[in-house]
Amino acid sequence: MAAQKINEGLEHLAKAEKYLKTGFLKWKPDYDSAASEYGKAAVAFKNAKQFEQAKDACLREAVAHENNRALFHAAKAYEQAGMMLKEMQKLPEAVQLIEKASMMYLENGTPDTAAMALERAGKLIENVDPEKAVQLYQQTANVFENEERLRQAVELLGKASRLLVRGRRFDEAALSIQKEKNIYKEIENYPTCYKKTIAQVLVHLHRNDYVAAERCVRESYSIPGFNGSEDCTALEQLLEGYDQQDQDQVAEVCNSPLFKYMDNDYAKLGLSLLVPGGGVKKKAAAPPQATPKGHAAPAAEDEEDEYAGGLC
Repeated sequence: MAAQKINEGLEHLAKAEKYLKTGFLKWKPDYDSAASEYGKAAVAFKNAKQFEQAKDACLREAVAHENNRALFHAAKAYEQAGMMLKEMQKLPEAVQLIEKASMMYLENGTPDTAAMALERAGKLIENVDPEKAVQLYQQTANVFENEERLRQAVELLGKASRLLVRGRRFDEAALSIQKEKNIYKEIENYPTCYKKTIAQVLVHLHRNDYVAAERCVRESYSIPGFNGSEDCTALEQLLEGYDQQDQDQVAEVCNSPLFKYMDNDYAKLGLSLLVPGGGVKKKAAAPPQATPKGHAAPAAEDEEDEYAGGLC
């Protein structure tokens, strides 16, 4: 079966080459027919699991379409070549071709298809190169945002934010979450804004930036319904515990269902959050003790009396 498919692919390649030849009566190559034959060859090689040959046929098909100024079809062929590389576990090279395809989709005026291609590339590379995946998801979000498809844009930004948190790139994560929050506010999805505020606070506290965390909560009071919500109350308790170096209070808040059932990456941030100073609570200042007039105040109990053992 495989040998039959390989022979079929080779026949299509030979036909394609004939369409590209010129002669005395044929001055211009027939790029359209050649591209069609290359496409058929790619399918035959793919069915035979000859992915290298299938990839080469896809690339030839793409070039033929480009020569014919059929950008959309060229982009499709480049994307297919990328998928053949994926089958060969050559993921960085696959992503490179899919990126090229997405640029051609944009040039052709089909941004939705470009965005879907970029998202696919991000999923391919996510476990191998998270940094590249973040870049691809952010690019996808930009394409959707330019098309005013904000719900799709914010979904992709969310993927980028979680990868940044997973990679402990907290400075970038804080900016990414803020962008998410701004979009959710714009589309009036206020409950999700509250959840993004929790994520922001956790990220800032892991950055050891209490001031930024407190500012996030303060700024969120302007979001309808936030003040007095369980999210707001929990964050105020969290910040109080963190500021007082009360590890028990922080742990209690972070182990509450509100925090534990967030996206896994943020839930982990909560469970691993440690207060500064090793969890030793700040001591409240003791009020001054009144003493009768003319009598000296007694020494503090915890101060040692150097003469307690008597004189030698």
